[in-house]
Amino acid sequence: MNLSQLKAPEGANKRKKLLGRGSGSGHGKTSTKGHKGQTSRAGRHFYSAFEGGQNPLIKRIPKRGFAARNKVNYQIVNLEKISGFKTGSVVDAALLYEKGMIGKNRPLKILSKGNLKHALTIKAHAFSKGAIEKIKSVGGVAELIPIKSKNNAEGANK
Repeated sequence: MNLSQLKAPEGANKRKKLLGRGSGSGHGKTSTKGHKGQTSRAGRHFYSAFEGGQNPLIKRIPKRGFAARNKVNYQIVNLEKISGFKTGSVVDAALLYEKGMIGKNRPLKILSKGNLKHALTIKAHAFSKGAIEKIKSVGGVAELIPIKSKNNAEGANK
């Protein structure tokens, strides 16, 4: 096989549309451009989203991103900060607030950065998978506190 034997597959190459070659050609008179109007004139160069002078859709929609109404903003605490508590103690949002580690009235999530040295009972609204594994590996307990309601969790939607 050589270059002289290569052929394009059938239907790959179309004939050029011949315009303005009489009414018998099917592309005569208006040359497939219809009657009058902006798009039938020579020199029409508009971008694809042009809507005939109407304010285009891309300009009508808001540009400031998307905010989910039911998004929960967790306060995050890593295991390395919790590891300083006494063995066997119960660590919850109230204790962390008392120590100044978190704010008030927002759900709490525990992440896996750092390691626990001893067993603790940790109560939070959410845990990462890695955090649960590390807590259980030292004999601790990860208790999930349900979030009461999206409307009742003060500050959860802010």
